[in-house]
Amino acid sequence: MNFKVKVGLSNKHVHISREHVDILFGEGYELTPIKDLSQPGQYACEEKVDLVGPKRTIKGVRILGPERKETQVEISMSDGFTLGIKDLPIKDSGKLEGTPGVKLVGPKGEVELEKGVIVAARHIHMHTSDAQKYGLKDNDIVSVKAGGVRGLTFDNVLIRVSDQYTLDMHIDVEEGNAAGLSNCDEVEVIVNK
Repeated sequence: MNFKVKVGLSNKHVHISREHVDILFGEGYELTPIKDLSQPGQYACEEKVDLVGPKRTIKGVRILGPERKETQVEISMSDGFTLGIKDLPIKDSGKLEGTPGVKLVGPKGEVELEKGVIVAARHIHMHTSDAQKYGLKDNDIVSVKAGGVRGLTFDNVLIRVSDQYTLDMHIDVEEGNAAGLSNCDEVEVIVNK
């Protein structure tokens, strides 16, 4: 059964560990939430860091909370070219093995990440009740059709299921621009079962 889902465009950002908060902002520093995101408990923070790559620096990259076990930097392919990071992998969030690193610079210190830079794979967050309703399970792969003047079909869209999730799709800004999409536009999920 095909169904509609709202899309969220994801710009470059950093998910950060407690250890790295202490180094970049000072021991015991607490991140400052400024805006709730589409997924429950997730938020944009006031704090930003600079990304220093082999070629260039990207200044003022927002941190998203809450803190994570491991620091992860999500950027677009174009950001990778700007930084000079070669062979930037498209990965599922949290799958950081074999990924390149980058230097993070904050107001109190810097961290040289050995790994953790990815282009996030396109995915749909889905509550367990939605998964049951649409006959899907965690790690299923679907296609998603975007209509309009620049309409296209996204293949290889990962389904992520949890009782902590709210139904929405995440793609990066470049993918959204290619399809002429804006935040909260609706797209059609094509379930091939």
